[in-house]
Amino acid sequence: MQTPIESNPLIDRLPPHLKQFIKPQNYEDYSPIDQAVWRYVMRKNVSYLSKVAHNSYVKGLEMTGISIDDIPSMYGMNRILKDIGWAAVAVDGFIPPNAFMEFQAYKVLVIASDIRQLENIEYTPAPDIIHEAAGHAPIIANPDYAEYLRRFGEIGAKAILSSHDNDMYEAVRTLSILKEAADSTPEAIENAETLVHELQQKKVPLSEMAKIRNLHWWTVEYGLIGTIDDPKIYGAGLLSSIGESEWCMTNDVEKQDYSIDAADIEFDITQPQPQLFVTPDFAYLMQVLEEFANTMALRKGGFRGLRKLIDSKKIGSIELNTGLQISGVFTEMITDEDNNVVFFKTEGPTALANREKELIGHGTEGNQNGFCSPIGKLKGISLAIEDMGPLDLKAYNFYDGKYIAITYESGITVEGLNVTGIRNVFGKLILIEFEDCTVKYKDRILFSPEQGTFKLAVGSSIVSAFAGAADFRSFDNLYHVSETKTIQQKKNHLKAELEDLYAQVRNMRSDSFNGQLGQEIFETLMTNHSEDWLLSLELYELCVLEQHALREEVLAHLNALKLSRPAIAHLIDDGLALIKN
Repeated sequence: MQTPIESNPLIDRLPPHLKQFIKPQNYEDYSPIDQAVWRYVMRKNVSYLSKVAHNSYVKGLEMTGISIDDIPSMYGMNRILKDIGWAAVAVDGFIPPNAFMEFQAYKVLVIASDIRQLENIEYTPAPDIIHEAAGHAPIIANPDYAEYLRRFGEIGAKAILSSHDNDMYEAVRTLSILKEAADSTPEAIENAETLVHELQQKKVPLSEMAKIRNLHWWTVEYGLIGTIDDPKIYGAGLLSSIGESEWCMTNDVEKQDYSIDAADIEFDITQPQPQLFVTPDFAYLMQVLEEFANTMALRKGGFRGLRKLIDSKKIGSIELNTGLQISGVFTEMITDEDNNVVFFKTEGPTALANREKELIGHGTEGNQNGFCSPIGKLKGISLAIEDMGPLDLKAYNFYDGKYIAITYESGITVEGLNVTGIRNVFGKLILIEFEDCTVKYKDRILFSPEQGTFKLAVGSSIVSAFAGAADFRSFDNLYHVSETKTIQQKKNHLKAELEDLYAQVRNMRSDSFNGQLGQEIFETLMTNHSEDWLLSLELYELCVLEQHALREEVLAHLNALKLSRPAIAHLIDDGLALIKN
């Protein structure tokens, strides 16, 4: 049975290329063990984080409708999130970084609805509902932080990836899935880890997306706020990790003042972080974000911006100084001696737009085989085409139905029959169509009459370059959905029996304690599941509350487990402390 998601205007207005990542939460798939994992983590977090987290955290738990005892449903979260102007959707693990950012820009939290295994209760490299719902959601109740998150998504969605980023995304997604799958072999996990480390060791320049992803990691995921001597936690990765939330407060973790330099500090998702960054307040996060945005091709354009788009091999856009926007997969550019772009080319479906709105008749259906055009100033004419008024255009023979030959300062020539022109809202030409047209550069034919109608982009420079399409409606699929899917756990009869034991203890907590049933549960646990520690804690808690004699027997078993399994001894101690308090 699929759990419905209450309608939310923010979800309704999401574009199709984002909606393709949304999946049903399927609340009934959460097992009683999953519920116990959630409860343990949340009880420990609230107890500890109330002392070390930013003061927005505990208040935000209430405002976002997140329960300590029960895994939240999207239905309930969306009903409450709507009051603070946000929404939440379920997705399948890691999604492409640009898509993740764009969801944020629309004020929608993406929540990986799976939950970590008991074996990974302290930390998991895979995004899960503890990380997303209990980490991200409470802090967005703070208006300053919520606006930072939205603005980060808006800018981050435009960051240009490299082909290396694509490889890294798929490798990390695969590793995170394998680590959370109970049936994964050590060899498979080791191979996936090796691939991630090999990619991390490659000496490739950091792309825009890599840099802004670093800023996201050191703020949204692992950020501290306050002073270096007295920091508080606000990053979701720390808020959702009962191990790192404590470790990060020790002197073993170096604390540094947050600045734009963090964009160059990479991270290893499989390891605890050796250093963290402290921002004085949320307003400063926005200041650094805008400082970084000023370095992006989004605001600088030029040949470097176009070069990044060509290297990405993904759909991207450039905007000319006339406001004409070209969206597609860019494959080539020609530059002059001053590195000014004088010609560009795309391959495959391409769309033309102005002010983020596709020009009618100039979408991908009209440019199925790509688009190319020279740009720049005309030779011997001081006035740029875009600056010409009606009399100027007449003087230089820019007339519909007239044959024209023009030469750019770059030496590129355009000869053909001027058919028509497209103007922007200010009445300036942004596009001229030619028939029987030849475009040449030196001895090379850049466009020939056999290719059909030639569309000349009017403009002299590229003022912006960014990932994605200028008008998202131009392309059916801006983002590739990974073929690597999360692995559903297979249950044998022992796992089914253990889940039933957890369910019975959970039911007794909400109804009434039955001493005889508690004794039977414990005997079955000792016989068939003696290594499980969390159910023993849950049962011990009920026995303490009811002052039942079974509590001594269960406590003895827990103390024995601490000796036989020292790796989980601190988890048992923490659980006992929660019960005592």
